[in-house]
Amino acid sequence: MSKQPMILFSIVERDKGKKLIKELEHINIKINFQCVGLGTAPTEMMDIFGLGSKDKDIIISLGSEDVVKDMMANFGTTFVSHSKYGGLMIVLQTSAANRILAEILSFNIDKNLEKGTGSMKNEHHNNLIIISVNEGYSEDVMHVAKKAGATGGTVIKGRLENIEQLADIGKTAVDVDGEREILCILAPLKTSAQIMEDVNKEFGITSAANGVIFAIPTEKAYKI
Repeated sequence: MSKQPMILFSIVERDKGKKLIKELEHINIKINFQCVGLGTAPTEMMDIFGLGSKDKDIIISLGSEDVVKDMMANFGTTFVSHSKYGGLMIVLQTSAANRILAEILSFNIDKNLEKGTGSMKNEHHNNLIIISVNEGYSEDVMHVAKKAGATGGTVIKGRLENIEQLADIGKTAVDVDGEREILCILAPLKTSAQIMEDVNKEFGITSAANGVIFAIPTEKAYKI
């Protein structure tokens, strides 16, 4: 069985994101995207979950399954105080990722896979596709995604920390930019693969956009 990329979605108090990233890098989780957010929970709910102030740093991290599971098994010692960041960390499993990203994270890739993305078993009906590209490419990426079946998406401004992690790949990465645009696209399973394939073909890691692409299976999506 191939090992899947795993995602850490962390929401911490403002200005504590860099400290968390340093801890994650220390345990070999080295691909981290940082952006900012504003909490909307009522004060009493924030107190219950230890969320502190409303101003937040949001960290999206990618790591190998072995590394993330080892972190989970040793969470009390890896992160000595569960509340020192004033936030939450959510662990998620991906359903697909572009091939070079998987190789960077040392996953087992199907040698017969000819296309640019690797798929994992997904029993859900929708994927949340995450596409991170250099600043200025989101509009072009969205155009390609819509041609492949996407109905829309959301763009978040963020920053890739430790860009050397991609730059050190050499020929597989060019002009890595710290400033990033992160596209979030909710798509049915039947169109997700085509969206990812088409975007990866034009905007993958080896392109000027340095696209990092992965998908998260969604349990349920509601229009609110």
